[in-house]
Amino acid sequence: MANGQWYPPEWPERIRALAEGTLTPVAPRRAATVMLLKDTESTPVVHMLRRRASMAFAGGAYAYPGGGVDPRDDDRQIRWAGPTRAWWASRLGVDETAAQAIVCAAVRETYEEAGVLLAGPTADTVVGDTTGEEWEADRAALVDRDFSFAEFLERRGLVLRSDLLGAWTRWITPEFEPRRYDTWFFVAALPEGQRTRNVSTEADRTVWIRPADATAGYDKGDLMMMPPTIATLRQLGAYATAAEALAAAPGRDMTPVLAQARLEDGELVLSWPGHDEFTKHIPTGGASA
Repeated sequence: MANGQWYPPEWPERIRALAEGTLTPVAPRRAATVMLLKDTESTPVVHMLRRRASMAFAGGAYAYPGGGVDPRDDDRQIRWAGPTRAWWASRLGVDETAAQAIVCAAVRETYEEAGVLLAGPTADTVVGDTTGEEWEADRAALVDRDFSFAEFLERRGLVLRSDLLGAWTRWITPEFEPRRYDTWFFVAALPEGQRTRNVSTEADRTVWIRPADATAGYDKGDLMMMPPTIATLRQLGAYATAAEALAAAPGRDMTPVLAQARLEDGELVLSWPGHDEFTKHIPTGGASA
């Protein structure tokens, strides 16, 4: 392949089945992912994970910390700082209970996969170092789903800092994929005093990398990524600081991006609206262009 676009070999067959009406799309699960930024002397860097090659979905691809929404976080009352749940509902295009759960998922996954927690004892503070044994025990329990993130916040007496997140974009896994996610992408800055750790069970490597370096690696075919990842990296490259990226988030379009597959002149054409670079032309024989 000319670049690092993740492209499973089974896609052409599944796209044909969808076009022929023999494949019924599965309902996408709600998910959240966070582009965690920190400033350097020259430019912001973003925290990325390389998914283990054994992973069924996007194995070997670079991505951000993220995962599915826990429905237990939908309606449990938690201490909350920042924009109201109603504001988040409008921004994310969902109801208030779903908005709370999506924001909880973003903060929870950042903690589970990077050891960074966007919460504090008060509405204007953030916890410091989270590397102690007790913190690690709670993080592992969250990974195992022993309790919900809302329960974790209550046990710890913490306030969720929704003001430290910015909603950036929303992508929905193509209809022909067997595992589908409706994913909200957020941007956040690494809180002072905290540091990332390679604690994800789904990753074999973590890096802090300049968006420009990550996109260059993708363009050369050295780094494999899914379309939403490389698209957001190209967008982040326009900002000189993490604060600038966060300030830009409220003005971004949150219309979901959903891949489209169609038959055209003897080819299957796969495209993502607004993102022409990811268009694939697949001859009816099955080889990809």
